[in-house]
Amino acid sequence: MIIIGEKINGSIPKTGAAIAAKDEEYIRQLARMQTEAGADYIDCCASVNEGELEVMEWLINIVKEESDLPICIDSPDPQVCVDAMKFCDGRVGIINSVSGEGNKIDVVFPAIADTKWGCVALLSDDTGIPKTADDRIKVFEAIMERAKEYGIAPNRLYIDPLVETLGANPESMLVFNECCERIKEAYPTIHITSGLSNISFGLPGRKFINMPFLVLAMNAGMDSAIMDPANRDMNGVLHGAEALLGEDEYCLDYIEAYRDNLFGPLNRD
Repeated sequence: MIIIGEKINGSIPKTGAAIAAKDEEYIRQLARMQTEAGADYIDCCASVNEGELEVMEWLINIVKEESDLPICIDSPDPQVCVDAMKFCDGRVGIINSVSGEGNKIDVVFPAIADTKWGCVALLSDDTGIPKTADDRIKVFEAIMERAKEYGIAPNRLYIDPLVETLGANPESMLVFNECCERIKEAYPTIHITSGLSNISFGLPGRKFINMPFLVLAMNAGMDSAIMDPANRDMNGVLHGAEALLGEDEYCLDYIEAYRDNLFGPLNRD
């Protein structure tokens, strides 16, 4: 599982307050914590109304000083994503994200075409998030045509089929899983990713929705997650699911993660 650490995101209230206050130490702590917890990428999202590129540079520079991990540049503005690539000093990261909406692909795909950068692609377009799996797959196929145009291999793409909150759409998980299965059947080397908390928005006891979502989505082919890598419950479920799905021979990764104290009781003999 490819883990994209989600904590350096200005839409999270405590992180947003730290960004507004230019609290460098708080951002450093988030970068260190996610690195030590086993993240593969550190997501950086300024989530500010003004001066987004400058804030992105500040965040990325802090992360580079605290971690050797590559950056996932996260912004709804595709030009900010492209412009922020230069701050990464040669580290090959991920752009988060493009979709079938507006000119996002036209801005991002040419910029990453001749690089090794990856890109998250959301299955939405100018009409919003399609309700059915069939309609989301149409968006997916259009994105793949554009990727082929620019010579971007499937294994550089992280497709997010988009999961709606379960409280508003009882079939949210079913549609998501159908998309995962069809995408992986068409392109076995492509990545599928998702944020884990959207599905439980507005519901009580959210972790009891988020954890089964992770397992069911992994079973359907999801191999990446935008998540808090230091969430011990989620980390345990993730490693357990990998073992059960035959992706962890002899449970060696599960045992190592337990020994490294990434999940399980905080205090144990």
